[in-house]
Amino acid sequence: MAGEFILAIDQGTTSSRAIVFNQDSATVGEAQQEFTQHYPRPGWVEHDANEIWDVTIGVMRQALDDAGASPDDIAAIGITNQRETVVMWDRETGEPVHNAIVWQDRRGAQICADLSEAGNDEMVANKTGLVIDAYFSGSKVKWLLDNVEGLRERAGNGEIAFGTMDTWLIWKLTNGRAHVTDYTNASRTLLYNIFDLHWDDELLELLGVPREMLPEVKPSSYVYGNTDAGVFGAEVPVAGVAGDQQAALFGEVAYERGMTKNTYGTGSFALMNTGTEPIKSERAMLTTIAWGLGDEPVEYALEGAIFITGAAVQWLRDGLGIIQDAAETEELAASLDSNDDVYFVPGLVGLGAPHWDSYARGTIVGLTRGTGRAHLARAALEAMCYQTRDAVEAMAADSGMDIPTFKADGGAAANRWMMQFQADILGVPVEVPETLETTALGAAYLAGLATGFWSDREELKNRWRLRRRYEPQMSEEERERLYGRWKEALERSKSWAKEAVESPLA
Repeated sequence: MAGEFILAIDQGTTSSRAIVFNQDSATVGEAQQEFTQHYPRPGWVEHDANEIWDVTIGVMRQALDDAGASPDDIAAIGITNQRETVVMWDRETGEPVHNAIVWQDRRGAQICADLSEAGNDEMVANKTGLVIDAYFSGSKVKWLLDNVEGLRERAGNGEIAFGTMDTWLIWKLTNGRAHVTDYTNASRTLLYNIFDLHWDDELLELLGVPREMLPEVKPSSYVYGNTDAGVFGAEVPVAGVAGDQQAALFGEVAYERGMTKNTYGTGSFALMNTGTEPIKSERAMLTTIAWGLGDEPVEYALEGAIFITGAAVQWLRDGLGIIQDAAETEELAASLDSNDDVYFVPGLVGLGAPHWDSYARGTIVGLTRGTGRAHLARAALEAMCYQTRDAVEAMAADSGMDIPTFKADGGAAANRWMMQFQADILGVPVEVPETLETTALGAAYLAGLATGFWSDREELKNRWRLRRRYEPQMSEEERERLYGRWKEALERSKSWAKEAVESPLA
């Protein structure tokens, strides 16, 4: 096996990061860069796919420089990505035909409402494990095909390629030789049957999507192709791909049934490993593919997708200007003895699981003359924890499994005040790993397993290290009082935008 390192690409919602890992799973080089967020209309969110490519290849090179390594030193590349974000491009020129439509974008809400009203919910859930919601790729694909002139005809003629961000990056890295995705990303499109493992004709017809534009679907740990030497500097296998939340579950070495984690990023996503048996939720959780390793049976997860968590803190920074850095929120929250009954429901792009309300909007309640920026910072952190409990309770009820401990990763897992509050509001210990960037680590592990860099999952399990364990300290009475008030605030945010949508001139 050539190469001493694995290079992981973590293509996120607001930035791209590249990390170089060695044989001991230690970070030896990394780089990160934000890219532009485009908001052409209220509720619409777009990215420039070419900018994402430029930023991503840039941080890959910077991470190699940081590690003192060259492309020839890389044994394999793993990719993890923001899921559900849609990009389409011309197969001949490689140029995107429109900005990428981001997973947060709500322009497909009416498409989804029409599909639901036509009685398609049960059929879609039985094939995809998902609810009909604008979060997923399907309505975004339909919107582009319906609204970009000539696109549907060109797509049907095989001139257009569709993909999520992993597909776009692999296409660029291989110089157009590979048009592929993995099980996990395909499972988030509303177009893929996660039980039979194929693009589904009935779903494609429902959303009017030509099969000719779809990528080939492969396991998550698999050699998809080699990088083009002219693009990357060497021919290196791209050998691991998973959507960011599945990659984080894999990086947390949550390989046993019932193991549960939450990744705190732009949004937060709680996943429970349910093994080779998919559990169909009765509480609006998602059934999704966790991963597929080579020829092994596909494994599944239950997921609670929370749209806005870290993005609420970003809004405090960029929208309100009341903080300069996300790290300030820890000290601000700790400066208060209580939340003084101030609650922030961050429904900035609607609400995800278990509420699934496209018309919910951000709501702050409990303001008084004594309310200051510390209250808003604390309310944003508390909201991450309350929303996590919403999802965790639903998953536990669906699965019938107790959750003895809860694994937490992602950027906000470094916030000690918030992790303690999370343990308190869940009533179970929260474990934070030594490596917070478990999303990138999971992508590296998938690539390393496919190329023999690491031998098996048992070896990876032995590498997991605990950074800190937070034990619940709050009384049951206080826990339920706070959570009860959260649920009251939540009700005030629901369906807020519906009247405005239905009466746009009001």
